[in-house]
Amino acid sequence: MEWTAPAIVLGVAPHGEGDAVAAVLTEAHGLHRGLARGGASRGKAGLWQPGNIVEARWVARLSEQLGSFTAEPVLAAAALAMDDPLALAILTSACAVAEGALPEREAQPRVFPSLLHLVAHLSRGAESLTDLVRWEAELLAALGYGLDLGRCAATGSMEHLAWVSPRTGRAVSDEAAGEWRSRLLPLPAFLLDQAPAGPVAWRDGLRLTGHFLARDVFGLRHRPLPEARLRLLDRVAAMAEEAAPESEGISPAPPEP
Repeated sequence: MEWTAPAIVLGVAPHGEGDAVAAVLTEAHGLHRGLARGGASRGKAGLWQPGNIVEARWVARLSEQLGSFTAEPVLAAAALAMDDPLALAILTSACAVAEGALPEREAQPRVFPSLLHLVAHLSRGAESLTDLVRWEAELLAALGYGLDLGRCAATGSMEHLAWVSPRTGRAVSDEAAGEWRSRLLPLPAFLLDQAPAGPVAWRDGLRLTGHFLARDVFGLRHRPLPEARLRLLDRVAAMAEEAAPESEGISPAPPEP
């Protein structure tokens, strides 16, 4: 059994002396693990850094075996992000969420291309947070927990959508929110393609997708969100506090999942 495909390295764990078990994401084979010979050695460790795009080859005698990986570099995204702490945080968070959320060996025709786009465009700086939030929403949809942001859950209106129910994941218009506003999650306009994004919108977007990832994906596996994802939210929340005028206040934190 073998296959060769473009892949994104999601994670790597030492195995024995100098080897590593690598987790990669491909479009046709999904999240796939394999033994990378020498993957923890000085010469090859750089190849298997999370976020790198590689041409991976997996070989095993039987399909159910762990198998082994070899790879050729395509884009050393991890190294390119080293000089930009925010880009590195985005990359690390996305890889950790993908590795923790996706089922193994299931094709990912939606999740892989959007993650590939995110990784390939990290040079956009903070604007990559827009791509990250949209990718997390795509991930939720691919796993069967998609957000319904097309119309208001209460009135059916497609106008003035500003909130999301933390229970159903459905949009709510500002008019319909009423006294329940404080219990709803802010819906950033960039998810509706209605406005450019900024730190406050990015923070709200990460809170929105993070709520459903924590409850419906990681929560069902009795695991918390990855530390890398929590650290990224803290970083972006700090950016939002600096950017938002005091008169605007800060949107309420989401309810506990």
